[in-house]
Amino acid sequence: MTQPKILAVKNVTVSFDGFTVLDNLNFSMNYGELRFLIGPNGAGKTTFLDIITSKTKPTRGEVIFDKTVNISHLPEHKIVQQGIGRKFQTPAIFSSLTVYENLEAAISFREWSIQLFRWLSPSNRERITETLELVGLQERADVRAGALSHGEKQWLEIGMLLIQKPKLLLLDEPVAGMTRRERNRTGELLQNIAKNYSVLVVEHDMEFVRSFAKTVTVLHTGKVLCEGTMEQIQRDPRVVEVYLGRAHGEARPPKHERVSVPTQRVGRMPMPALAS
Repeated sequence: MTQPKILAVKNVTVSFDGFTVLDNLNFSMNYGELRFLIGPNGAGKTTFLDIITSKTKPTRGEVIFDKTVNISHLPEHKIVQQGIGRKFQTPAIFSSLTVYENLEAAISFREWSIQLFRWLSPSNRERITETLELVGLQERADVRAGALSHGEKQWLEIGMLLIQKPKLLLLDEPVAGMTRRERNRTGELLQNIAKNYSVLVVEHDMEFVRSFAKTVTVLHTGKVLCEGTMEQIQRDPRVVEVYLGRAHGEARPPKHERVSVPTQRVGRMPMPALAS
């Protein structure tokens, strides 16, 4: 029996000035799944997330969310209302507010009455407490967000998304710049989150992917190159060829694909190790 899909991208093509970034792309993921998306620079990963959140409109094709809703041409705020939360690489938090106040503000994004009257119901206070415990910041609740470590800021922003009760979380390089300990804590956090939410992670840190990924999708030239467990991906000769080709001087991707993935990060994708 086919599992219901929280996200189904069907025959999506995106072109900019005659250059095709996503090429008749098909992709789907299940409810309650933690999926990792990897690929060399210029593969179309950022554009892929932009399509899901309606920041970019497809040239053709459709994106079906929550089994029935075609979100291909909805405005961005409607995407949020449908239940999709996106975290960018740089944490978007309120540095002058405490951790608790950041979560309080995040609730108000969805519930205008809180924003208007600055009043939290007991149920919302409970939501904040539960979220603090989930992201491991219960002891830091009264600390101003600007004083947090880099990893703690990332966890706070994830908490700010979770408290809005999304159905699908999109995380763009969530462990970038973290220490090893913070990376491990983040991996455990994502696995816990996936017990109740669907999570799609774009990541360049292959060590992190190997440690925590159950299913991996490899994107290349705007298409799904292959999909499977990390072990299957590592043994796929097409994946090795793609990454080794990049390492040996293939043409650089277009500018609009390069800006969101700094070139110095490519070194964190050691494909010879994938071939082992």
